[in-house]
Amino acid sequence: MSSGNAPTPRVANRYGAPKPARAAGRRRWWVIGALAAAVIAIGIFAFSTVSPRVSFKDVGFSFSSDEQARVDFEVTKPTDATAHCAVQVLSENYAIVGWKVVTIGPGPASEGAGGRTTAQQVELRTDSPGVSGGVDSCWIAGTRD
Repeated sequence: MSSGNAPTPRVANRYGAPKPARAAGRRRWWVIGALAAAVIAIGIFAFSTVSPRVSFKDVGFSFSSDEQARVDFEVTKPTDATAHCAVQVLSENYAIVGWKVVTIGPGPASEGAGGRTTAQQVELRTDSPGVSGGVDSCWIAGTRD
């Protein structure tokens, strides 16, 4: 009979001696993983607070002809920032038939939810008849140009 955790010679001959526990190695990987997760979380927080935020809301669109459209939208951004918005008109099969990048400079605005909001109205020329129009994206000048 054997004592404690020592394997009998018969079991050791058949399956090999048991491996020593590697608790220290596992603990080291857990610490490294936790540190990496902390660094990533700090990086995400730092980048999300450094760059000013811009958002938009489509309000409406209209067509004065097959070659002309108007898109109405609102932009919320810091008052002192300049934003660019890509406005598009889509055809019945979702092809882009009109496109324009609009610059919204710094200036007075009304207080809105989450920042300063301005109403925008953009006239676009279209290549063929469109069925919808709206903002594709907005960004603060210098962050994507």
